[in-house]
Amino acid sequence: MKYRELGKTGLKVSEIGLGCEGFNGKDAAFTQEMFKLALAAGVNCMDLYSPNPDMHKNIAAALGSRRKDFIYQAHLCTEWKDGQYKAVRDIASVKAAFETMLKNLNTDYIDIGMIHYVDSPELWRTIESGGVLDYALELKAKGKIKHIGVSSHNPLAVLEAVKSGKVEVLMFSVNPCYDLLPGTDDVEKLWAEESYKKPLLNLDPKRAELYETCQRLGVGITVMKAFGGGDLLSEYSPAGKALTAVQCLHYALTRPAVAAVMSGARTMEELKASLDYEKASEAEKDYAEVFASFPKISWEGHCMYCGHCAPCHKGIDVANVTKFLNLAKAQGEVPETVREHYAALEAHAGDCIACGACAKRCPFAVDPVANMKEAKEVFGY
Repeated sequence: MKYRELGKTGLKVSEIGLGCEGFNGKDAAFTQEMFKLALAAGVNCMDLYSPNPDMHKNIAAALGSRRKDFIYQAHLCTEWKDGQYKAVRDIASVKAAFETMLKNLNTDYIDIGMIHYVDSPELWRTIESGGVLDYALELKAKGKIKHIGVSSHNPLAVLEAVKSGKVEVLMFSVNPCYDLLPGTDDVEKLWAEESYKKPLLNLDPKRAELYETCQRLGVGITVMKAFGGGDLLSEYSPAGKALTAVQCLHYALTRPAVAAVMSGARTMEELKASLDYEKASEAEKDYAEVFASFPKISWEGHCMYCGHCAPCHKGIDVANVTKFLNLAKAQGEVPETVREHYAALEAHAGDCIACGACAKRCPFAVDPVANMKEAKEVFGY
């Protein structure tokens, strides 16, 4: 298992984490088996959006003494009522649900306190001014949560949250279909068939801005919906062609600021399919060819950081140089962290001899030579 820094939190998370939906309604024996497999593979983090008390108790029992080595990303603003979870915003319910969650998880702290389901800018402003954010900051001051996060499907909503400086982690839906759609308060549109009936071209600008802002500010991203609820793995994929689990995971894990994918496995086989990412070959991870052949979606002219431009005769990591260039262009300046990462590369854009070999290999008709010329101008070498 590979581990990544989660933004500026200081936490190191496994690339593959656990989602919790597959544990809802399952018994303790199922939970024990799933955790046995996950822990043996090196998984060290889990998202807990659901406040299901039985699920929490089963997870606590399965972890046992390993709790201190495991990272809980658990949600504020959810409560269990009448046998199902409900999003809540009134501060009394938020407080009561949090204390109940601690008790059921048999812990006295949560690693990442995730403010749940912030899918409109107006809701974020309400959270800022209505007591929820203040409560999260209070919990952090007391050590009951270590870091504050938000979960969302809408880049328009969480750009404000990320830019506020009060959020350290973002849980966001990341996959090659949703990434082409504009931000909306109506999450149902992300998987609605009608959203994909017209041609879709390239990454939505606000999503690109969100990823790049997170990268610049050190806000770590944990991914939900990497498989689009399973749709991307089937013939009914909105893209018109099925992807593999490994390809979906690799797409998500190559986006700026992404640290981990919370895999929503419902069976041992599904969990194994996600864990197989860690031993997959580069050919199995490669999503470029299938992306280029999507009948309903086009990424033409947009660098996917897929690495097909390699190898470079001069040793330039063309994909990473392009990523750093895009980060700088998105911010209108060269952030210090981007400058440092660029400087650490073994070869730089200025080393390009414009041979064009990389351009011939690009499945998306990008002009990497032009990108290297622009990067030399931006970075100075």
